[in-house]
Amino acid sequence: MKVFVTGASGFVGSATVKWLKKKKHTVLAMSRSESSDLLLKNLGAKPVRSELGKVAVADLKGVDAVIHAAAFVEQWGSRDDFWRANVTGTEQLLEAAKAAKVKRFIFVGTEAMLFYGQDMVGIDETYPYPQSTPFLYSLTKGEAEKRVLAANSKTLTTLSVRPRLVWGEGDKTVLPVLVDMIQKKQFMWMDHGNKTTDTTHITNLAHALELALKKGRGGEAYFVTDGERTTFRDFLGRYLKTQGITAPQKSIPGFVARSLAFVVEGIWKILRLKSEPPLTRFAAAIMSRHCTIRIDKIRRNMGYKPVVTVTEGLLKMPHLG
Repeated sequence: MKVFVTGASGFVGSATVKWLKKKKHTVLAMSRSESSDLLLKNLGAKPVRSELGKVAVADLKGVDAVIHAAAFVEQWGSRDDFWRANVTGTEQLLEAAKAAKVKRFIFVGTEAMLFYGQDMVGIDETYPYPQSTPFLYSLTKGEAEKRVLAANSKTLTTLSVRPRLVWGEGDKTVLPVLVDMIQKKQFMWMDHGNKTTDTTHITNLAHALELALKKGRGGEAYFVTDGERTTFRDFLGRYLKTQGITAPQKSIPGFVARSLAFVVEGIWKILRLKSEPPLTRFAAAIMSRHCTIRIDKIRRNMGYKPVVTVTEGLLKMPHLG
């Protein structure tokens, strides 16, 4: 198949490009710079100079499927920043895909779109969107997914694949941030790291996205994980050890962290600071709540099985240097 991938120079996008090439697909990849062009060519993709909100119909000519991995995933930003990239950008890409007669549109979602600060234990795809959420990332990813699923039609099949806590080779978010915090002596567990969580190795996510090119019902969402329940302390402790780092023992109660984050964000807003706060409400909330997910649906409808175990993935982790 000929597949157009957005966010192709990012963590999820680049791994997806590599996996698709391995599976003998032809890959076109969104690129915004010459450096991205070079990276994508090295991955085996054809760079297409475009950006979210400005994808031309001609860019999608002859494309069979779009995998939309690009998003604004920063911890801190304005409502306009999040909405423009995550919602408006997705809407424009959907319209371009329809006009170009693309047959399939796969959205990379997240469990975070259902999150408003609560525990989520053993949830599946029947779990409802929240009526409201204080987190702009959750809000805008949820709004984008709703639009993607509503666009499903006889001519364009649309679906969403929702990973939880993506990790592995090429990680640009979780591991580098943890290492940096520890080196600066800013890291503390929340509730001793004992909250339960699921994870999704980047290869397992890329595998699920490739399955979705041909499988999965239109207009529906699918959770994907490694299928191995753990705790933050166990997983992140093992993840850090791949870098020769032992996590500190210090811990703070979750409710204290959440309250502190609320105060810190308030100060940042009052002072109109553009830098990212040292602790955000989203980070404090999501690290101090249980989140476990059922993946029966993707197993049943797409024949999904994890191709990399957590232990195997940890053994493959390169040292960040």
